[in-house]
Amino acid sequence: MTKDNSAAEVPASKGKNRRSDRYPVVVPVKVKWLEPSGAGVIEFAEAKEVNMHGGLLEIKGRPAIDSIIELTNLTSAKTASARVLALRPSIKSEVLGVAVELLTPSETFWGVTYRLKMATDDLLKLEKDIRSGGMDTRVLREFRDAVDYVRKTAWALQELQERQAQQRDTATVRSLLTEERVRRATQISKGLASDLDSHEVTDGTPGAADLFRAIEGLYQRLAGLFKSRESR
Repeated sequence: MTKDNSAAEVPASKGKNRRSDRYPVVVPVKVKWLEPSGAGVIEFAEAKEVNMHGGLLEIKGRPAIDSIIELTNLTSAKTASARVLALRPSIKSEVLGVAVELLTPSETFWGVTYRLKMATDDLLKLEKDIRSGGMDTRVLREFRDAVDYVRKTAWALQELQERQAQQRDTATVRSLLTEERVRRATQISKGLASDLDSHEVTDGTPGAADLFRAIEGLYQRLAGLFKSRESR
């Protein structure tokens, strides 16, 4: 790691180095850099807003503007080098906001949550394009439902990773995922019932037999669940 000692510690111009929208995340990272004395420093931080070009870290240490730091994503163990662009001191706490720029842009360094947020954003933009293009109402509804499911699952994954990183209870997040799966299954079941009524699904529809056996098994389990509940 190297450092430019001639750089003054003043914030870089706002937006100067930001090439794309940042997404809110919580990614635990290890940060390493060299002090002017040559002493090595290791700090643990959290990335709060990121894009493929860099992000904003919350950290207690104070690396110098223009210094090169090494980042390690503690979730994936991936490493990357970055340049410090600006320091944003906090009045209320010891945590410092450090804006960094990855020396090599990466869509994967910040992890799965960031990639899911990007993908969800792209899907929402695509939905707008489809809606303005006069797409069939049913196809549009299916697409919208799928995007909504991905968005909620992405949120749950982010919340799960944040709680695991902070050693907090994850049971409520898992419960929310189960509730969302039940909601989605109910939604799909109602849609299939409508398709059966309109004869769009028949005994000759590929996968219909497998669907029947799956629903039959599910029905038996649900019936047993509610029967035992009524007998209490």
